[in-house]
Amino acid sequence: MVVPSSTVALVALFLFGVVLVIWCVEVFIEAVARSAVSLGLSGFFLAVVLAGIDLENAVLGVAAAFVALPDLALGTVFGESLFVLAVALGLAGLLVPFRTAVPRAYLLMLVLVPLPAFTLSLDGRLTPLEGAGLLVLFVPLLGYIFRRERRTETTFLLSAEVQEAVPLEGGAEPRPETPDGGDLTAPESDGQTAADGWDLDLDEFVPAFEDRSGLFNLGVAALAVVGMTIGSGITVVSAEGLFLALGISGLAFGATVLSFIASLEELALTVEPVRRNRPELAVGNVIGSTVFYVTANVGIVAAVHPIETGGDVLTIHWPFLGVCLLVATAMLARGRVGRVGGLLLCGLYAAYWVANYL
Repeated sequence: MVVPSSTVALVALFLFGVVLVIWCVEVFIEAVARSAVSLGLSGFFLAVVLAGIDLENAVLGVAAAFVALPDLALGTVFGESLFVLAVALGLAGLLVPFRTAVPRAYLLMLVLVPLPAFTLSLDGRLTPLEGAGLLVLFVPLLGYIFRRERRTETTFLLSAEVQEAVPLEGGAEPRPETPDGGDLTAPESDGQTAADGWDLDLDEFVPAFEDRSGLFNLGVAALAVVGMTIGSGITVVSAEGLFLALGISGLAFGATVLSFIASLEELALTVEPVRRNRPELAVGNVIGSTVFYVTANVGIVAAVHPIETGGDVLTIHWPFLGVCLLVATAMLARGRVGRVGGLLLCGLYAAYWVANYL
């Protein structure tokens, strides 16, 4: 690929690549969901599984690893983890303070799930074998989440894209909503709905496939994969040009700029459910995303290309992730995320950006 030398052109190319990846992921999920259900696969199973997988981050991470930029890929893992924990959850608390009861098993999972990746990072390197181990670890965790979601009355993890695309069965029944989207049975939020009208995803630009055959939808999914591949390649190549031009590391760029732009949809996936008095779905998004990032996501990157995990990874990225995890878990354990807690989380994320560029 011919990379432009102009910084403005690099920025435009970078943004185009990110948007293309996000849009193709939305199309892929829509097409796969409809095709799979037409072939007899459970819609509820798809909704839970896809809620626990961040395809955008995985695609960008694999693309960066393939072109020997594992630092950029690792940066997106930390950056998106912190964005979900600090910005998405923090803004939800700031805009619409909420209460919810989170199962103890999910709280323990949130705190403990980063430990394998952290332990393996202590020797300064994640090898392909260790990456494969982290990738395998994600499978039983996701299996446990699915079994728990299927058996409990309150559903925490459901993919919004799948819910819109196909009927769900086998899980908790959706709770009735008020005319403005709120829940008639959930306790009211203790804050005003300052997030009304937020829509940060690309759903309205995704064509509908409900009248198409399963084979047609599989073809669309295959084309979406091609689009994701092209978009991720454009994003990674232009990102390299940008962080070299700016004189910063790929790790810092991935942890801040790339992960911030790629994660904006997480605001809608976290703030919107809270606004609709479905805070359990917001919490589920935070938990599912975090589990994916620190197991399968970092694992697949390391499996493609070894990752150096010394230096700033141990002195900046892991400490900030650990602190945000503890703060977020403490708030969820007491059952309330308010404005003070939200401000604290957002402040931690701002400090993380500063630490990356000092």
